[in-house]
Amino acid sequence: MFREKKARAWLGWLTVVALLILIPLTAWQLVVAAQARANLWVVIGLVLALGIEAFCTMGFIVVNPNESQVVLLFGNYLGTIKEAGFWWMNPLCTKKRVSLRVRNFETPKLKVNDNHGNPIEIAAVVVWQVVETAEAIFNVDDYENFVHVQSEAALRNLTTSYPYDQHEEGQKALRSHTAEIAAQLKREIQDRLERAGVEVIEARISHLAYAPEIAGAMLRRQQATAIVAARQKYVEGAVGMVEMALELLSKRHVVELDEERKAAMVSNMLVVLCSDQHTQPVVNTGSLYQ
Repeated sequence: MFREKKARAWLGWLTVVALLILIPLTAWQLVVAAQARANLWVVIGLVLALGIEAFCTMGFIVVNPNESQVVLLFGNYLGTIKEAGFWWMNPLCTKKRVSLRVRNFETPKLKVNDNHGNPIEIAAVVVWQVVETAEAIFNVDDYENFVHVQSEAALRNLTTSYPYDQHEEGQKALRSHTAEIAAQLKREIQDRLERAGVEVIEARISHLAYAPEIAGAMLRRQQATAIVAARQKYVEGAVGMVEMALELLSKRHVVELDEERKAAMVSNMLVVLCSDQHTQPVVNTGSLYQ
């Protein structure tokens, strides 16, 4: 496993000044030596020196903010330059640029079966950045593609572990527990990307829906569940109002009701309170017992 380390580099502007002095000086000495018909080896040495100095001009590196340069020499990892600025290194070194900026991408819409076997469509947004340049370059072949593939794999695995909707009290579901699901998704993606030197900053579901072939049936199911829940609230409220009405009638001595009249009153009030449509009043001019 490769671990990131700091590469040693020279300040670029100091090297520029040095080369601006050395190159003209060497060229002038070469001209003087040629005019004086100096020893051949002296001339060859000056030519080589001039060539090396010219070759050194290829060693300059510009590192932009939130970027880095991974440096190798003949296959050996020398280190990483993360400090922004103008630098110089051995021209024989190979430099690979790695961005340290925060990046994000959205996975395509995946068709996956949830925990109950229902086909759903799901997509996620992943926000990430490189924190270990050596691992990103040497541990995986293409770290950007690695991030995309592993994020999709983690999203598929997460989807199969939870149902789309909450069917039991306290059960975690993709639609009802968005914060918990997002945290779990982030942990799963981070575990997969750890070896690539990548930190996952945020991961959240951006699209969630039933697959088209079952969307209609599931919509009717959700509507039926909502109607049942609403009916339960209606009944609870109606029973409370009936109880309060009987209690007030008895407390204020408005009318004395026997059990049969109470039953009739409860029945009428429940019909009025729980009905979907407006009820039509019926005036009874006779006695309840006739």
